[in-house]
Amino acid sequence: MKMEARMWWAMVAVALGGAAIAVQAPINAALGRGLGGPVPAAAVSFGVGFLVLMAISLLQGNGSAYLRLTSVPVWTLLGGLLGAWYVFTAVWGVSSLGVVTLVAALVFGQMAAALVIDATGALGMAVREITPSRLAAAGLVGAGLLLSRL
Repeated sequence: MKMEARMWWAMVAVALGGAAIAVQAPINAALGRGLGGPVPAAAVSFGVGFLVLMAISLLQGNGSAYLRLTSVPVWTLLGGLLGAWYVFTAVWGVSSLGVVTLVAALVFGQMAAALVIDATGALGMAVREITPSRLAAAGLVGAGLLLSRL
C-alpha cells in the first residue's frame, strides 16, 4: 500500500513537471523574441537552470559529487546535449505549432522512444514488455497529435 501511494505522488509530481514544460515553451519563446533567436534563449534558459540546480546541490551538501565527473562514462553526458535539443526545438517550434501541438509532438516522441528503450533495455534500463495497451497508449498520443492540428 505504501509503495502505491508513493507511485501516485510520483505521477502527480511528474505531471506537474509536464505542466512546467507546457509553460516553459512559451516563456522561452518570449525570451527568444526578446533576445533575437531561439539559441540564445535556450542558452539563457539552461544557464538559469544550471545556477538553480548548482545552488540546490551545494545547499544539500552534494558539492563533492562533481569531483566524480571525470569517472562517469562519456556517453552519460549526452543527456545535456539532448536537453539542449529539446529546449531549442521547443523554443523554435512553439510559435508555429502552438503549445498543444508542441506538447503532443514532444510526448509522442517520448512515447515512441520509451517503447524502444523498454523493449530493448537500452541505456541500462530494465526490459519491459510492450503490451497492446502500451502500444495503444502511444497510438492515442499520436492520434491526439494529429487531432491537435485539425
